Amino acid sequence: MCVHTRVVTSAPAEVPELSVSRLELFLDLVFVFTITQLTSSLSHHLTVEGLVRVLVMLAVIWWMYDGFIWVANAMPPSTHPRRGLLLLAMSGFLVMSMAIPDAFTGSGVAFGWAYVMLVAVHAGMFAASGLPRASIVRMALIQALNAALVVVGGYFEGNAQLALWGGAFAIQFVTPYLVDMPRFRLRAGHFVERHALIVIVAFGESVVAIGVGAGDAPLEPAVVAAAVLTLAVCVGLWWAYFGEDDDERAAGYMAALTEARRNHLAIRIYNVGHYALLLGVLLVAVGAKSAVAHPVDRIGLGEAAALAAGTALFLVANTVMRRTLGLVPLLPRAVAALLALATIPLGAHASAFAQLGALVGLLALTFLFEERAGGAARGLPV
Repeated sequence: MCVHTRVVTSAPAEVPELSVSRLELFLDLVFVFTITQLTSSLSHHLTVEGLVRVLVMLAVIWWMYDGFIWVANAMPPSTHPRRGLLLLAMSGFLVMSMAIPDAFTGSGVAFGWAYVMLVAVHAGMFAASGLPRASIVRMALIQALNAALVVVGGYFEGNAQLALWGGAFAIQFVTPYLVDMPRFRLRAGHFVERHALIVIVAFGESVVAIGVGAGDAPLEPAVVAAAVLTLAVCVGLWWAYFGEDDDERAAGYMAALTEARRNHLAIRIYNVGHYALLLGVLLVAVGAKSAVAHPVDRIGLGEAAALAAGTALFLVANTVMRRTLGLVPLLPRAVAALLALATIPLGAHASAFAQLGALVGLLALTFLFEERAGGAARGLPV
């Protein structure tokens, strides 16, 4: 499979390197709570309606969270006013996360007004970032419409609320094409590192789910084995993202692009693409809870589907991202995603242990094949 190359039409402008600040890492801890709340919500409402609600809430929250990654990229929290605003944003994300369990049955108002506050802080920080005023105004107007849909939706329940929040979700996809993205001077290294850290945060929730699934049950061999296998699934997904230093290669690739190309690629890979990655990890966590709690028993079809679909979705999103960045190989991971779905009957009709073992074996064989194929291509002993 060939490596896709991009033609750089002009040299990118020099942008000083930027390291991730400790305050940004602190902000990530709040996002851990967000993932935990969404996982818990889906675990308790593992239906099509429950899944759709989680899809919408994750999209709305992730859009704003990613927006603050862009802000910190443009305006590092190196002064007290900037730090204060980022801490204010942290409180907004905390309130939204607290509202998740009952967001569609009463606490949607708190969710909505916390979102409005985040939009206001985000727009204010970008207004001071030096971007062209026209771009700031367009972004502020679009974000205001987005916030209006979310806050008004919070006063409704059921389908009306879901429709309004779904409308906000839809607006997010067109926003980058209505704002003057090419004028934003993105620091590739910082941007890629921030998103890599978010993926690690999400994996942390899967580890938490292992402990929650085990609960107070005695640490019998079956429980321990299921916990270790679940961790191995997480390690496999971690390897898909980090195993070949893909994050560092992505940063180098992004840095070499023109500003316009880099910024639009950042939206596709790091906003939309990481939304899919986060959803995949969330689904794995939902399945992991049940699998560790009942390792030698059949688990529900929904839990088995969540475990398999989460693994498959992560691999598909990772494969698409690698293709966009010109990284290879691609086919083994695409095939593994399809085969992951074939493990659903194992969990639903055999045992959780059987499904976990099949997923671990599939991931191990996939990456072993990639490693041997890569070594052969480089003329190394395999």
